[in-house]
Amino acid sequence: MAGAGVIDDYLTALDHRLRGPERVKEDLLAEARDSLDDAAEAYRDGGLAPEDAQRRAVAEFGPVSRIARDYQGLLALAHGARTLRTLLVVIPLAHVMWELNRRFWIGAWNSFDAPPPDWYLVIARANDSTGWIVAGVALCALLAGRLLARAGVSTVALARLAGAVAVTAVGASVLGNVAIMTATVHVDAGRLLMSPPVTAASLMSLLIMLRLAVLARRCLVFSAV
Repeated sequence: MAGAGVIDDYLTALDHRLRGPERVKEDLLAEARDSLDDAAEAYRDGGLAPEDAQRRAVAEFGPVSRIARDYQGLLALAHGARTLRTLLVVIPLAHVMWELNRRFWIGAWNSFDAPPPDWYLVIARANDSTGWIVAGVALCALLAGRLLARAGVSTVALARLAGAVAVTAVGASVLGNVAIMTATVHVDAGRLLMSPPVTAASLMSLLIMLRLAVLARRCLVFSAV
C-alpha cells in the first residue's frame, strides 16, 4: 500500500530510542502500531489518501522524542520491578543454600578446636542478616511503588527509586560477602579452601552478586531519561 512506510519508519525510530526488557518493549511497540493503524484507517475512511492518512496519524500520536520518554519510563519501571522481585527471591535463597552447604561440609564454628574471635562472629551474624534485610527492603519498595503509582507519581520517578533501592541492596550484599571472606582469610585462610563444595558455593554467590549488580545498574541506566 502507498505510504506503508510512514508508520514503519516512525516505529523504527521509536524502537531505536528504547532500552529495556524486550518483551515489554515489543508489547509497547505493538500497541503503538495498533493505535497508528486504527487512526490511519479512520483518516482513510474520511477521504484522505493512504500516505496522508498515515502522516496525520503519526502527527496526532506525537513526536518520537516525547513518546520515547514516556515509553522509556515504562520500560525502566518494568525492569526495576523485575530486579526488586529478583532480589526478594534470589538473595535469601543464595544465602540459605550456601549456609546449608557450609553446615553439611564444615559444621558449626564451635566444633573447631579454636573458635573464631568475637569480632568475626559479629561480621558473620551481620552477613547472615543482610540477605533477609535486603529481601525485606525489596518487598517494601515493591509495595511502596504500588502506592506511589496510585498516587500519580511518574513512572520515571518510580523507576529511579527502584534503581536506587536495587543498587543499595546489591551493594550491601556484596559488602557482606566480601567482609566475611576477608575476615575468614584473616582468621584462617585454610577454612576457605578446606571444602571444595563450600568454595564453589562461595564463588557461585559472588557470581550471583555480580549478575544482580548488572541488573541494578541497568535500573539507573534505563531510568536516565
